[in-house]
Amino acid sequence: MDVVKQSHAEEYGRQPEVIASAPGRVNLIGEHTDYNEGYVFPMAIDFSIRVALSRRADGQLHFFSVDYKDRKRAALPILKYRKEDRWANYPKGIINELVERGHELGGMDLTIHGDVPQGAGLSSSAALEVATALAVQTAFGIEMGREELARLAQHAENEFVGVKCGIMDQFISRMAKEGHAMLLDARWLTYHFVPLSLKTARFVITNSRVPHGLVDSEYNRRREECRRCVDLLSLRKPGTALRDYTPDDLRDSMGEIPEATRKRCLHVVEENQRVLEAEEALRHHDLAAFGKLMNRSHESLRDLYEVSCPELDWLVKRAQETEGVYGSRLTGAGFGGCTVTLIEEEAIPRYREHITAYERIFGFRPEIYLCRPCGGARVLESRV
Repeated sequence: MDVVKQSHAEEYGRQPEVIASAPGRVNLIGEHTDYNEGYVFPMAIDFSIRVALSRRADGQLHFFSVDYKDRKRAALPILKYRKEDRWANYPKGIINELVERGHELGGMDLTIHGDVPQGAGLSSSAALEVATALAVQTAFGIEMGREELARLAQHAENEFVGVKCGIMDQFISRMAKEGHAMLLDARWLTYHFVPLSLKTARFVITNSRVPHGLVDSEYNRRREECRRCVDLLSLRKPGTALRDYTPDDLRDSMGEIPEATRKRCLHVVEENQRVLEAEEALRHHDLAAFGKLMNRSHESLRDLYEVSCPELDWLVKRAQETEGVYGSRLTGAGFGGCTVTLIEEEAIPRYREHITAYERIFGFRPEIYLCRPCGGARVLESRV
C-alpha cells in the first residue's frame, strides 16, 4: 500500500477520499527572472509530494506529516500564519486562499508525504501547495483550471507564508510535460515545451546540504532591489520591467542607480537573454553551447546577483573540471541548496569521485540525484 495512504488510514482510522501528487522542479537556466517578468526554463523532476485527504463533518483541519512525524491543527473559516506551524503553513495558506475566494469548504484530515528534498531549492513547498490545492479542489468539486490553480498557489505563498516568489515553481509543478522542459514567459504566462533529447547525457542535481531558508534569507531583499531599479528606470520608460531593458540602458543610468542594485539588474537582463539562447541550443541538440550558458549563468549569480556561497561555488568548479561535463550552475534561489549539471552519463562516476573531498572541507556530505523530466500534478485516487 502507498505510504501516504497507509499512514492516513493509521492516523485517522479511515481511508483517504483523494490522493493527489505534485512534482518538485529544477530550473535549468533563468534564475531570479520570473518575479521580474522574465523567462525561465524549468523541468519537473521525478521527486514528488503526495497529499491524502478525507472530509470531516466539522470545520476542523488536521494536518499530519509522515516525514516530520508531526501534527498540526487549525479551524475554518479564519486561518492565520503561525511561525510554529512551519510546514503546515503551506497547506493552510492554500485552504485560506480558497476560503477567501468564496469557495465553500468543510473540515479536512490531511496526510502529507514526499521525497522532494527539503530546503534544497527544488520547490518542495510549491509541490506541497499544488498537491494540496489539487486534493482540495477534487474533494470539494471546485471548478478551477490548471493555470488558475498555479496562480492561486503562488498567491498563497506570497500573501500567507510571506515569500515573494514568482510563478515558476507552482506553474511547472502543475503544468509540466513528461520528457520536456518548459520555456515560460512569466509576464504573460505563455509557455511552450521543449523536448529534452539528451541522448547519452542527463541533468544531475547535487545537494550542497547547506539549507537556504527562503523566508529568512536575502531572497526578498533581492526582489526589492530589482523593484527599486525598475522604479528609477521607469521614470524614463513608464510601465516597464527589467526584461524591457538592455545592458546599455543600465550603463546609461549608472549615476542614478546604486552600484549593488545595478549589478542585480544586469544579471536579470543578461539572464533573460541566456534563457532564450539556451532554448535554441537545446532545439539544435547543441549541448556544448547549453553548458557554456549554464556556466555563464553561475558566474552572474555569483558575481552580480551575489546569491551563491562557497559550497556551491566549489561544487560547480569541480563539476566544470570533470571530463564529460558540459556545464554546471547553482539552481533555485541560491544561498545554499543545489547545483544542476549537464553531464554525459558515463562521466557520473568520475564526477562522484571528483567531489569526495567536499565533506572533509565543508562538513556536509553532498547528495546526488539522478532525475528524469516528469509530468505535472495529478490525482492518483479519488472516491468522491
